[in-house]
Amino acid sequence: MLQIEQIRPELTWRLRKEVLYPELPMYEMELEEDNYGYHFGAFRNNDLVGVVSLFQDGTDFQFRKFAVIEHAQGTGVGKALLNYIMDFAIAEGAQRIWCNARTSAIGFYLPFGFERTGKLFSKGGFDYEIMEKITPV
Repeated sequence: MLQIEQIRPELTWRLRKEVLYPELPMYEMELEEDNYGYHFGAFRNNDLVGVVSLFQDGTDFQFRKFAVIEHAQGTGVGKALLNYIMDFAIAEGAQRIWCNARTSAIGFYLPFGFERTGKLFSKGGFDYEIMEKITPV
């Protein structure tokens, strides 16, 4: 059974490193803005298998550092986490939910109503596109 709950930011760092940035040192996983965001963990049998961080700027909510451990990918963990944070953001007044999606993950976000913006950039050796979902008011 999968359980999602709000967690402390430092609990996200190990999965951020393992899944997204295995070549970087652990100390680079901490973001300055971590203290101002919401952080969520997906647990299966008390093991942390997925994390995502959510940052609010007025009615805009950006999610970042979305990571699901390799052995749990394709099992619905990412879908459950994304649905959870979308519901959370909407309950908090979100009018726009967005992310910098790695181009390899664009197809994951499309079924959830995220749209491609055409705003592309590269950072840290990865290509990204800003994707967004405008929520009903």
